[in-house]
Amino acid sequence: MNAPIRFARLGFCRLQCSDIADTAAFYRELVGLTGEVQPDGSHWLRCSEKPYDIVLTSGPAGLTGAGFELENEADLHRAHARLAALETDVRWLTPAECDAQALGRALIFTDPVSGLACTFYADQPKAASPYTTGAIRIAQMGHLVLNVHDLGAAHRFWADALGFAVSDRVEGVAEWLRAWPNPLHHSLALLQHTANTLHHINFMVTDIDDIGQAMNRMKAANIPIVFGPGRHLPSTSIFLYFLDPDGNTNEFSFGMELFGEADARDARELEHKAEVMDTWGSKPDPRFGKGSPILPAHEPVHG
Repeated sequence: MNAPIRFARLGFCRLQCSDIADTAAFYRELVGLTGEVQPDGSHWLRCSEKPYDIVLTSGPAGLTGAGFELENEADLHRAHARLAALETDVRWLTPAECDAQALGRALIFTDPVSGLACTFYADQPKAASPYTTGAIRIAQMGHLVLNVHDLGAAHRFWADALGFAVSDRVEGVAEWLRAWPNPLHHSLALLQHTANTLHHINFMVTDIDDIGQAMNRMKAANIPIVFGPGRHLPSTSIFLYFLDPDGNTNEFSFGMELFGEADARDARELEHKAEVMDTWGSKPDPRFGKGSPILPAHEPVHG
């Protein structure tokens, strides 16, 4: 039996922005990320000890990539073999490409369902300085949620082929996936939709007070709050959703169910009802989760 691929965490998301200066100011001043402008004009923004968690580039708004950190290089080789067997366009990044992206060994491929450029990597160096939290105390980037045109095919790719573990599902509607053996209830979630788009990016905060303070900060800055505060049934997280300048949904959340590596509960089949999204009873704004399209990366995956 083939050894499973072991994932460490959701590593980063790449966003293309219609006004990079405006979007960078939003993520710095209101979300609370820090970072630097790179020689190519991109912004590397972070809420961790890594060089970046969000990469902003300029162009028509869209999600252009995401990365997952694997536990070690052996897992990376297992992932490469699995992706090659699936006849994806997987390739190893060159040493120069890895250096330019502050990565250790890395590979890139296109998710055959959503079209998202995905990077798997190991041994990423730390940033030169520690991350210092601002008024909203971010603990980490938590998860990425995608709208996909074929949820069944997305499940077969991420869960059956790559080994992400299903924590909960609503049949034909949504799945919440763990980047096994990462203990978070989900690092990736997939929602059935008519098109492949970004649903939201999540940042986990350190205290419930951060949710209330964030709500008031967003209101004071006239940032649209599109859902919450409330509590999700699947993960038990307390949440607040708001929009970035391109209309992409971001989430602050506090608390999340954690899973052991070997003794995890079975995935639950949840009913398709409003209480799944909020046990407190709030209703989402129509703009909630209506994010930018998934776009090809700046450079073709094959280089």
